[in-house]
Amino acid sequence: MMRATNAAHTYRAVTPEEIAHYRKFGWVKLEDFVQPGTVQRLMEVGVEKLGGDGDSNPPLPVLQDLFNHACADALNDPTLRPLLNEVGRNAKALMQRQPHVEVRYFTENYAVKLPAAKESKHAGNGRTLFHHDFPNWQLDRSGGMAFWMALMDMGPEMGTMSFVSGSHRLGVLGNYRNGDLLEAYPEILEHCSLTEPMSYKAGDTTVHSNLTVHGTGFNQTDRPRWAYTVLVNPADARWNGAPAEAYDTRQMKVHQELDEKRFPILSR
Repeated sequence: MMRATNAAHTYRAVTPEEIAHYRKFGWVKLEDFVQPGTVQRLMEVGVEKLGGDGDSNPPLPVLQDLFNHACADALNDPTLRPLLNEVGRNAKALMQRQPHVEVRYFTENYAVKLPAAKESKHAGNGRTLFHHDFPNWQLDRSGGMAFWMALMDMGPEMGTMSFVSGSHRLGVLGNYRNGDLLEAYPEILEHCSLTEPMSYKAGDTTVHSNLTVHGTGFNQTDRPRWAYTVLVNPADARWNGAPAEAYDTRQMKVHQELDEKRFPILSR
């Protein structure tokens, strides 16, 4: 089913088969999820933020090898906010909680993996160690997920996503800063299978649970790999009291739900 917003920006709902795949494996590929008009707008904003080379933004306070990044400020962009709302509605279908449990925005980011063979001003040209996202979110419950959207055609040579199917059922395994989970837990692959790196057309999207182990190789081309991510959580998730990297907790109380202004509901 397609939902039309205007001629350039249309969105579709996840299918029952895609929901079943996500529930079983902890990830799913949504082909043609982001339509060309929205992909074009995301690229326009990305180039404004990061430059055409994906490496021309102002210095970042913390450098990391995974990718260079910037926020698109999509909550306040009338051409991109409908995409966030559709992410929320589709995340609710994938989450399969009770009908009254909505989906809350967490963050959005460009994920530009820079060519490994070129010197980079912002790092971002390494491989992404196998990890899962939940330990870094400082929340009291899982259920959240990441929508990873390809903004260009790309294959494994650009450092695309691989998933450990079924790993979302293994619980919390460790923070991404503490090394590669497949090295820390080689027994994971005795129980779960590792996918081949994905191939994407522009607009294709993979969605993974925040408990699903995933990673990428190096970008072995001479071009930046442009992707865009939107992270969401069940609206009843609460801050667990741990120091948070992704949000300011100075005015928060332990076990407080996330603030509606900073983390609005997307699924209504």
